[in-house]
Amino acid sequence: MSTKVGGEYGNVRANIDVPKLEEYLSVNLPRIKLPLDVKQFKFGQSNPTYFLTDSTNVRYVLRKKPAGSLLSKTAHQVEREYTILAALHKHNSDPRTSSDRVPVPEPYLLCEDTSVIGTAFYIMEFLDGRIFQDVRVPELTSEKDRREVWLATIHALTALSRVDPFTIGLGSFGPNSPYFPRQLKSFDKIAQAQSVTTDVDTGERVMQIPFYEEMLEWFRAHLPDESKYGGLRIVHGDYKLDNLIFHPTENRVIGILDWELCTLGSPLADLGNLTQPWSIDPSNPTLSDPSFTMKSNLKAFKNQPAGKEVPITMDALESEYCRRMGYAYPIKDMGFVRSWMLFRGSIISQGIAARAARRQASSENADQYAKSVEMLGKLAKDVLIDHGADPGKMKGKL
Repeated sequence: MSTKVGGEYGNVRANIDVPKLEEYLSVNLPRIKLPLDVKQFKFGQSNPTYFLTDSTNVRYVLRKKPAGSLLSKTAHQVEREYTILAALHKHNSDPRTSSDRVPVPEPYLLCEDTSVIGTAFYIMEFLDGRIFQDVRVPELTSEKDRREVWLATIHALTALSRVDPFTIGLGSFGPNSPYFPRQLKSFDKIAQAQSVTTDVDTGERVMQIPFYEEMLEWFRAHLPDESKYGGLRIVHGDYKLDNLIFHPTENRVIGILDWELCTLGSPLADLGNLTQPWSIDPSNPTLSDPSFTMKSNLKAFKNQPAGKEVPITMDALESEYCRRMGYAYPIKDMGFVRSWMLFRGSIISQGIAARAARRQASSENADQYAKSVEMLGKLAKDVLIDHGADPGKMKGKL
């Protein structure tokens, strides 16, 4: 078992046929020297992720779709992950863009032949660094280091958001229409499919999202004007601290991971997801459930000064983001964005809970996601009210 900061791995939970994988790699990726030692990372809640070590101790990462019938045709698209990593790696390799590189691992191979290990998969570079799973970054004793780590998340994000997808061959990677209306439509479809899932043993229905219809109605009526924010950009889709790899000793990002939800759209979505803790009031009673243990990424920093528990203020993060993106500070649409990202998180958690109910989940703590469905839904509602949504109009509904 790994004991380094982040990136922990252990025994394989979602089995793959290692001999068939080795047979395929011997022909298609001979840089990997066989035989392989295969472990599974603890991260990768949706797409199982494996740590491969070849016979010369060179390390690689394999990501695959989950086995079995999938609830959504739009989720788990490892092919899209590979496509965007390949495009960004090519962008980084251009000498003209050396000063604006996007930190991503190099992708080596995409296999869409399901006869090899049962699903499509790809193999990429292993980046040896630090993954911080707690947004307070308690591993770092210096307040200066914690602040620098969080500023580095903004620097990596703005490097991504400044890339014009049309100049690197990604103009057709996603729809060219406004992002948030698409998000509402696609995640509504996903949630509707998930909400009818029942446990294969107990027959109990998966956890429902609170205030679902009422929240969707509000979002549809308060959509941001996305033309104010640079038009279509590459959206990671789940940009957060524990999806980033930091240099082993320097406070800079060397890799952005987990591109499953990437598309073209508004760069504000990634900023809203990253700064989620600063949206949540620490006195919110929704956070008091003692049986909910997955709180490392649900810290509440709203209106808290920087210090031991809070690595940096929201003002410092958002103003640095605006400086690097050329936006006016503050960004008035961030109330919508932060609430939507929490609400979307509720839908994603419901998907993990639904896969657990169908015995398809790859996470070791999938049962906790059922609790986060309700918690994130309630927090999304509270963020709207905090940002000025009229409580009178919501009364009786929310």
